[in-house]
Amino acid sequence: MREEGQIRVFLLDDHEVVRRGIHDLLSVEEDIEVVGEAGTAAEALPRIPATRPDVAVLDVRLPDGSGVEVCREIRSRDEDVKCLMLTSSADEALIDAIVAGASGYLLKAVRGHELLSAVREVAAGKSLLDPAATARVRERLRDGNGAKSDEKLAHLTEHERKVLKLISEGLTNRAIGERLHLPEKTIKNDVSGLLAKLGLEHRSQAAAFRGRMQTEKG
Repeated sequence: MREEGQIRVFLLDDHEVVRRGIHDLLSVEEDIEVVGEAGTAAEALPRIPATRPDVAVLDVRLPDGSGVEVCREIRSRDEDVKCLMLTSSADEALIDAIVAGASGYLLKAVRGHELLSAVREVAAGKSLLDPAATARVRERLRDGNGAKSDEKLAHLTEHERKVLKLISEGLTNRAIGERLHLPEKTIKNDVSGLLAKLGLEHRSQAAAFRGRMQTEKG
């Protein structure tokens, strides 16, 4: 039974010792309850919807996939579940995590009180990204030919620009469709066409493209 004001948390990490450590850290807090755990993506995908957490703390690297993919799948089913990504690498899959709809991204070297604060902030609907990791990704996004990017962007229709913006905000095809009042299948086709125009293969690359454009113009 859900208690008023209590934050329900699900943990996904393939290392039992790490998972147990995070569990112990969170469990002693009066306003936080760990409602479920998993060590693989296959275990997590059915358990997260069943336990109905407010926040899912997800390890990026898993033996059978990625926490980013779990985030994307869970968020496509229920956008009320906030995802907080944990990783040992400074900029590993940061753009992918943002595109998947993650609310936060922290290094595993984070201090205990910082993780607790992150869980509470994400549960409250705030976006939380590790400043060091974000800075590294922005530096990488500055590389490239700005003129070619401008040329590609000029060939996009106004509708495609809107879709690109929403992709970079981490919205799923279904969420984009709801925002633009269009069927999910239409958005799926629009995204495919958009990627083709930009010479890209993945949604994460589209988000990186827009992120670099914003960085260069900023």
